[in-house]
Amino acid sequence: MKSRTLMSILLACLCAATARASGQAGVKPDGTVTAASVAIPYLQFASPQARAFFPKMLAAGAQAPPLSAPIEQSRRFYDHLNSDRAARMRKLYPVTVRHETIAGVGADVVLPAQGVSPVNRHRVLINLHGGAFLWGAGSGGLVEAIPIASLGRIEVITLDYRQGPEHTFPAASEDVEAVYRKLLESHRPGEIGIYGCSAGGILAGEAVARFIVDEVPVPGAIGTFCGSLVTIAGDSAYVGPLLNGQGVPDEPLDLATLPYFHGIDARDPMVQPGLSPALLKHFPPTLLITGTRDMAMSSVVHSHALLAQAGVDAELHVWEGMWHSFFSDPELPESEQAYRTIVAFFERHLAPPQEEAHP
Repeated sequence: MKSRTLMSILLACLCAATARASGQAGVKPDGTVTAASVAIPYLQFASPQARAFFPKMLAAGAQAPPLSAPIEQSRRFYDHLNSDRAARMRKLYPVTVRHETIAGVGADVVLPAQGVSPVNRHRVLINLHGGAFLWGAGSGGLVEAIPIASLGRIEVITLDYRQGPEHTFPAASEDVEAVYRKLLESHRPGEIGIYGCSAGGILAGEAVARFIVDEVPVPGAIGTFCGSLVTIAGDSAYVGPLLNGQGVPDEPLDLATLPYFHGIDARDPMVQPGLSPALLKHFPPTLLITGTRDMAMSSVVHSHALLAQAGVDAELHVWEGMWHSFFSDPELPESEQAYRTIVAFFERHLAPPQEEAHP
């Protein structure tokens, strides 16, 4: 699946909608598409639940503080949002949660209420929450961990890794490596999976790149969702915000603009592993998830292409009409589909139990 193919469809819809709305459209010599006004319907491929939820999601998102707001203001806003989501999830996906400190890093250990399944008794997943490397600790991690632990009947450890603006790269990667090394004392590498959404998806790739450079065995499989191995760029960085009612941005949200990456060379392969074919060829099987209204879709699709070129077993799933981190709201059919896709991927790729020795 190629990003140009996907986005050419979106752009064709955009041009058609523009013609209906204003009768005016244009293309500059450099390929820039211009439009005086545009009206883009929410298309029929998404579920009825998603169509009903979409305007509510946009209205709630419009209340979010800007990136320039005081960090505590943003953290309070997203903690309230994610705490509500986590409460709704626990009604649908029963789990138990306990807080621990692992290798000096705070973590919530999420276990299925019905117990870990026999096939997963030696397996574990590390979750890396989203939040622009600024927020998401605690409640944001639970949102990403609860349904996977419950549906997959597997232990999920979601990490409160260090974030900006208090910390800068590579603090989060260091935290992930510290916890991963600790888990290697009791697990084979193939029994460990790592996944994350948005900033967490980016961090999952950065952590694996760090393992490779530090000659630490890579995990059995990883998942990078709504954020992956290259910066947020490409067609969707412009079209995604437009499709979500935010208009076309003057500049897309680039990693280099985030406080966590202040003063860092954004083209460092430890920041964007997709820029290094030498690193990518050592990556484990990778699951990539996005939606057609996700501003990070092009980044995810391009990361999939780079992994495939490097010979990595990479699997891409794109949901029609879905926005950035769409599966954070559990009531959508698309969210359940994403959860089951994640569970099935790790079931296939994590190492099976070893035969226990008998006297």
